[in-house]
Amino acid sequence: MGEDRVLTIPNLLSVVRIVLLPVFLWLVLVPEADVLALLVLVVSGVTDYLDGKLARRLNQTSKIGAILDPVADRLYILAVVVGLALRDIIPWWLAVMLPLRDVFLFSLVPFLRTRGYSSLPVHFLGKAATAGLLYAFPLLLLGDGSGTVADLADVFGWAFAIWGVGLYWWGGVLYAFQVRRLLATTERVPR
Repeated sequence: MGEDRVLTIPNLLSVVRIVLLPVFLWLVLVPEADVLALLVLVVSGVTDYLDGKLARRLNQTSKIGAILDPVADRLYILAVVVGLALRDIIPWWLAVMLPLRDVFLFSLVPFLRTRGYSSLPVHFLGKAATAGLLYAFPLLLLGDGSGTVADLADVFGWAFAIWGVGLYWWGGVLYAFQVRRLLATTERVPR
């Protein structure tokens, strides 16, 4: 594993996702160009899928990529929920619930560091939650229109959102239990 590599295709895709976030916010909030904003969300979702797939296939995994991908995911979720909440597409309680889980997990990092860890490995539940949310947001944006397609998108968008939020928090609770187990079974690292 080329752990110290920075310039890789997967890392470039993660950076593209991060760069597209202000573009999405501008599109959804200023001109309310929902079709273009939806296109940005689709491109972000595809690049999220491709960065991990290509990292493994091209043997381009790296330490920076292991950090950059989840950071891009968190920033994506934050930007999208804020944009959709400001447009009144989703309620503010939902826009607060998602970042609150990340704040909760971030509060566990000092405990991990006492055992020599800076993070825990990503598990399937967290990936499934993120995937559900990546489907939910474009559908909810599409569901803000009128007509049969918008009605169906709204229903499916909320289904993915409810499952995504549930899995997102369930994954957070599992991470907390992992931290608890690690603290109980691993020696403290000397400072």
